[in-house]
Amino acid sequence: MINRKKFLSTSLKGIAAGATSLSLFPKVIARPSPMNTIKGPMDGLRRLSGFQELRRNVGLFTGRGGTIGWLYNSEALVAIDTQFPDTAETFINGLTERGASSMDLLVNSHHHNDHTAGNGVFAPFAQHIIAHENVPTYQRNSNQDSDAKPITADQRFSSKWSGDFGDETLHLMHYGAAHTGGDTISFFEKAQVAHLGDLVFNRAYPYIDPSSGASVQNWVRVLNTIVEELPKDTIYIFGHGHPEFGITGTWEDINRKKAFLEELLTLGNEAIMAGKSKEEFAQMEVIPGFEEFAAPGWRLPLYYNLNIVYDELRSTS
Repeated sequence: MINRKKFLSTSLKGIAAGATSLSLFPKVIARPSPMNTIKGPMDGLRRLSGFQELRRNVGLFTGRGGTIGWLYNSEALVAIDTQFPDTAETFINGLTERGASSMDLLVNSHHHNDHTAGNGVFAPFAQHIIAHENVPTYQRNSNQDSDAKPITADQRFSSKWSGDFGDETLHLMHYGAAHTGGDTISFFEKAQVAHLGDLVFNRAYPYIDPSSGASVQNWVRVLNTIVEELPKDTIYIFGHGHPEFGITGTWEDINRKKAFLEELLTLGNEAIMAGKSKEEFAQMEVIPGFEEFAAPGWRLPLYYNLNIVYDELRSTS
């Protein structure tokens, strides 16, 4: 359950930034958490397929799409991302089988469908959905050809947000454009577990979305800020990962991803300075020293990254 004083204070800051509607307040601050009567939920979740506890009632769920993160204690239930409708239903069913009747908060780490297509399944179950203020617009833009209207966040923030959920505190941070222009880092303070959405494709070629504000150059700065600001023993949940390296890791995995992006930028600058065309640059089959990023079964090819980096550097030079 969200600490009412902290939630009110945080939401007022969001209003000052134009990110939250005042009309939502009476329902938000007056509604008690339905999770207060649930005792020991983790004992059951440990036995359910796809659910893995990492530390202090915080864990992850694997199905199809971007990794779901969750907090489930005797007083509160929080989830990060929803995957696709079928796996979202599997996730919700796993919770309801353990006695959950409602979710305090759903966080969308960003707008991509493999992280938010299940929002419609979560919507009747979750009291509120929160995301960075850019995410709803990106969601609507990316679903313009669909007849179904995307389920978007009713709570939004610009740079930082915090709330208490039982004996845990959740911090949401946006450090600027990276994978998209609306990426959220979700950090559980007591457990020291952070969900990074797609800020890290662990040892795999990343999806970069310039149409939704992505910046490879700032992505490097964002990863550096994460490593500098979060505790050294933080367990990180990644949106996707190489099967041999997994979807969880440490600051060292983040630095490895940062080094890959830095090398992309270095090679791109060198190609431009040498007068190479984008087509010539994109012919590279592998980046020396980063061979493991050619993950088996991963659909994104290296030339996709090379094309985008080349265009970004040309547009900013």
